[in-house]
Amino acid sequence: MIYFASDIHLGGGTPTQAEHTERAFCRWLDMVAEDATEIYLLGDIFDFWFEYLRVVPQGFTRTLGRLAALHDRGIRVVLFSGNHDMWSYDYLTRECGVEIIRKPEVVNINGLNIHLAHGDNMNIHGQPLLRAMNAIFRSGTARWLFRWGIHPDIALKFGRWWSGKSRKSHGTEHITADRLGFLVDYARQHHTAHSDIRHYIFGHMHLAHRMTDDDIDVLFLSDWSQSKATYATLGEDNILELKTFDIDETVS
Repeated sequence: MIYFASDIHLGGGTPTQAEHTERAFCRWLDMVAEDATEIYLLGDIFDFWFEYLRVVPQGFTRTLGRLAALHDRGIRVVLFSGNHDMWSYDYLTRECGVEIIRKPEVVNINGLNIHLAHGDNMNIHGQPLLRAMNAIFRSGTARWLFRWGIHPDIALKFGRWWSGKSRKSHGTEHITADRLGFLVDYARQHHTAHSDIRHYIFGHMHLAHRMTDDDIDVLFLSDWSQSKATYATLGEDNILELKTFDIDETVS
């Protein structure tokens, strides 16, 4: 079985909320490990992540241990970096065996082509401010300045504040299926140029949804801020499904 999840935002919210989310995510990882062959994490797994040469953020011990254990069991784990965790380098790969992918990619699973991406920085040609911000944050210069110009304690505190502010502003918006149109349009344009690709999976918008017609099948995964999370599966029958996971279930 192949699994897809996104927008866990580990470390986000109050310490109590952050621990609750991480325990729920670890419970989900334990559940899917029973039959998973591959797990695709489509971005914003961390609410904020930054790697110095020899320093990484505190926390996430349960999650990192689970990811390393999955790798040791031969389960492939792939992380598509999102706008909250794009400043990752090789730590997760070296320590946990997680493969990092930094841009949209088409994967072939059992002969089925699936386009995977977090969903940020896509089809935003009419938003010059957002394009400029994305270019700045993704630049090597910005990473260098952040790494060498600010003490790690201050840098991580600022990063968590900035990420929390972004997440909260996103959370106050009333997201409807209509707001997903820019990614559906992207999928249509991409399919026109690549007719062998019909299936698309995105995160980023925090709303579970599926849009299917004769040409494309577009799945959107939810975030993990509510009582339930929506993830996707692909079985041996090559059928993509959206499923829910109860985040609020008691965790031992």
